[in-house]
Amino acid sequence: MDRLLFWFEGRKAAVSKETIALGIEYVGTAFHGFQMQPGPLSVQGVLERALAYVADEPIRVTAAGRTDAGVHATQQVVSFAGPKRPLSAWVRGVNSAIGDDVSVIWAERVSEDFNARRFAVRRRYMYVFGESDSTPAIGKNLAYWQDKILDENCMQEAAQVLLGEHDFSSFRAAQCQASTPRRCIEKISVSRSGRMVVIDIAANAFLMHMVRNIAGVLELVGSNDLHASDVEALLAARNRSLAPPTAPPHGLYLVQVSYPNFSRHVEVRRPIILGP
Repeated sequence: MDRLLFWFEGRKAAVSKETIALGIEYVGTAFHGFQMQPGPLSVQGVLERALAYVADEPIRVTAAGRTDAGVHATQQVVSFAGPKRPLSAWVRGVNSAIGDDVSVIWAERVSEDFNARRFAVRRRYMYVFGESDSTPAIGKNLAYWQDKILDENCMQEAAQVLLGEHDFSSFRAAQCQASTPRRCIEKISVSRSGRMVVIDIAANAFLMHMVRNIAGVLELVGSNDLHASDVEALLAARNRSLAPPTAPPHGLYLVQVSYPNFSRHVEVRRPIILGP
């Protein structure tokens, strides 16, 4: 009888599992990236501890994008298998236990096989430059501040060189382990919002540091140190050593992840520093 009861309880626990997708936002300044690793503080580590508090058992999440140290997200998506709880528990309950720099925006029940990383078909980032004679105390880690005026029109023209499918070897980190340097940029634009200049870029996937390397090149275009023809030549060279330095992480935001046949429309969430 005891063995039968043990089997029944185990079976009941297995049946009561469900797969959940969460939309989360975070300020990346204090974190050593999203991915959990021994020692340094990570978004994944903080999130999984809060989820375990609500689930009363260990939880392991999969993220749509493993953002680097210092990079922010306004709309990261993660998925996990956990015990059945009201969706409100995965939002309000987790937020009560998670601390100040990470917040759950929404929770959604999804199919058992849903995987936030593998099922994603499009990722969208924004890189934010700020213009100021001196770096402001408030918001200093929410944009890459410049003591110069950037020409967003020249940046927009040069950015169009990168549109479409290319070999982005000149824009990948030296330690990038992707099997191919080819990626397809579906959208890239540069626009101004007051004293902020924003690169808005979307692709099915990105190489390591690819967006920040693009931002580093377009910054020099905006200051008239490079031109659209130089960006075209750099792309054709397929040589990272010829490219300008990588832009710092604190200007970068993951703002949207798209999925096919997803019941929730995951909207673009603009960085708050850009205003409403």
